[in-house]
Amino acid sequence: MFSLPSFAQKAEGGSFSTEVTVKKQLNYLLHKPDNTRQPKPLIIFLHGSGEKGNDLEKVKVHGPFKYLKDHKLDAYVLAPQCPENEYWDEEVLYRLIQKIIKENKVDINRIYLTGLSMGAWGAWNLAFAHPDMFAALVPIAGFVDRVPMIENCKIQHIPTRIFHGLMDDVVDVSYSVNIYKKLKTCSTDIELTIFDDANHDSWTRVYDDPAIYEWMMQQRKNNNQE
Repeated sequence: MFSLPSFAQKAEGGSFSTEVTVKKQLNYLLHKPDNTRQPKPLIIFLHGSGEKGNDLEKVKVHGPFKYLKDHKLDAYVLAPQCPENEYWDEEVLYRLIQKIIKENKVDINRIYLTGLSMGAWGAWNLAFAHPDMFAALVPIAGFVDRVPMIENCKIQHIPTRIFHGLMDDVVDVSYSVNIYKKLKTCSTDIELTIFDDANHDSWTRVYDDPAIYEWMMQQRKNNNQE
């Protein structure tokens, strides 16, 4: 009879504690409505990778600040600028939004989140990190991380409008299609619009149209979660 020798296993339990402090800085533009005596909605816009840096004029190239050059919005519009060589950090963004809420008369039931390309990726991540903050979500031409794909129903109560170009050769349209399919199983209000003739820039026609702002402004968090 053959038997293998037995070896006593030695395992020690332990715990490890550390504190990591990282300083982050975000520059931003904040548009304020004409009348701020009453609480007003807040639109948060996250730009794409081409507008990174420390020149705030870049965040006016696309999105709501471009729209504001020729139109009015009765809302606060917050456009942070992602530093060069960084990506959107949802916790830094969350703290910035909290600061804006604290310092201004923001209607906390009407906070809207939108972004294009890298900004849409950031918007997805921010919405999943803090799903109770937003009354509407509008991601355009965005990559979607694995976590939102898995936890899709976490934001089922947020009315969502997704846009993408069919011929997008930077961020494949399949990302928007797949997250839409997952959210469709549980979301109470979601739509996907695919522009057949658009490449990566599927955002200009969305942000230049008053319809998306009108739709956002109609959304209220209290109504969505009843």
